[in-house]
Amino acid sequence: MFFIGLDIGTSGVRGILVDQAGTFVAEADAPLDSLHPYAGWSEQDPEGWITACDQVLRGLRAANAPAFEAVKGIGLSGHMHGATLVGEDGKALRPCIMWNDTRSAPQAAALDANPVMRAASANIVFPGFTAPKLAWVAEHEPEVFSKVAKVLLPKDYVRLWLTGEYISDMSDSAGTSWLDVGARAWSDAALDASGMRRDQMPDLVEGSAAGGMLRETLAKDWGLSGAVVVAGSAADNAAAACGIGCLNEGAGFVSLGTSGVLLAARDGFAPAPETAVHTFCHAVPDRWYQMGVILSATDSLNWLARSTGEQPAALANALPDRIDGPSSTLFLPYLSGERTPHNDATIRGAFLGLDIATDRAALTRAVMEGVGFALRDSHAALAQTGADLKTVFAVGGGARSKFWLETLATLLGLPLSVPAAGELGAAMGAARLAICAATGAAPDEVITPPAVASVIDPRRDLMAAYDAAYARYRAAYPAISSIPSS
Repeated sequence: MFFIGLDIGTSGVRGILVDQAGTFVAEADAPLDSLHPYAGWSEQDPEGWITACDQVLRGLRAANAPAFEAVKGIGLSGHMHGATLVGEDGKALRPCIMWNDTRSAPQAAALDANPVMRAASANIVFPGFTAPKLAWVAEHEPEVFSKVAKVLLPKDYVRLWLTGEYISDMSDSAGTSWLDVGARAWSDAALDASGMRRDQMPDLVEGSAAGGMLRETLAKDWGLSGAVVVAGSAADNAAAACGIGCLNEGAGFVSLGTSGVLLAARDGFAPAPETAVHTFCHAVPDRWYQMGVILSATDSLNWLARSTGEQPAALANALPDRIDGPSSTLFLPYLSGERTPHNDATIRGAFLGLDIATDRAALTRAVMEGVGFALRDSHAALAQTGADLKTVFAVGGGARSKFWLETLATLLGLPLSVPAAGELGAAMGAARLAICAATGAAPDEVITPPAVASVIDPRRDLMAAYDAAYARYRAAYPAISSIPSS
């Protein structure tokens, strides 16, 4: 038996094919385009996900037809919070409003001011979440809002195409502001408070359970034989946690991707919305996870690369492998606003302490340190919830930089484990959930940590210097936030 993991990302769809032991067999990718018609807007055409997924699945078949024809399960991962509005005919009514879209900041603030919302959802109502986006549509596009039969998250729109069913999982639904995260069920109180109805929500299943069967017409078209289970699946960060084997208390990962994430698995439900930490259901039953999120991690390095006419990898490679103390230049990575711990959609980034001698390498160093400072903010916020990280894996494109990892380990005061080469991301997590859903295997037996290639230890001799630099960073936010934006 073989299994597929599909990850619907912001910039593309990635698919992998694995055997029942989770061993990587084949991969395929397809790009996605985003629309930015106005400042702060970010949208995608849902039909683009379908086209890209079909391309990826055909690519997997081309890569290994015998294994593909023996597929028995498909798992999905997708970017969270996207408001995909579906009419009675099952078609999208408008482009999906994405996770990084900030237009609904006023609606988010209004919903968050209602104590019902935090009490029900265990989280601040962030502008990127789904509920305020529907409030924005109700206010600005009432003719669209009146036709909404279902609200689906991106991966669940793909599921609708695959299975014909309206189903979501707990981990993805936890990011809507409509889920009772502790009870793992839709909250009628939160729905009522935001002008929505229960019948507009999909049915709920656990991520490791079955979440529909592949339609026979698609199976025949792709050359698949027999019944194919589509797993309940997971939101991208929960799927990434499954890919890296992060299930139990004390386990976590730091992701240096487009956004930055510091995630801690939790055995129990311990909400603390005032910290701006996200408390979400995990992809498996009776588990949760908490994470601090910064909106611009490698995106900050990508911005610097565009601004200097250099490639991001070249900027990173110009720095040494070892750190020697913090920079005198300070970078605040708020290029798209910030979530943890500030919940500030309007704050913007800054360089402080620029000097006539500041060169490109110094700017790169400051950007990496600024992202590290922001993730230290998330670590402090997680500690307020009772999360106590012991084992932390470093993942994402930024984890290729030893300088960045040693900076981060020193700032967090935690050793960072670098996994051995292999497929460990959200697509692997989705494939592992497909294995559980199709075979009935226990998640703890399938979702295991990878081998460790190396461990990056904190530089104890430099921690005091980085503590002082972090204090300077902490003082900068209230200073720049007090400056009018226009």
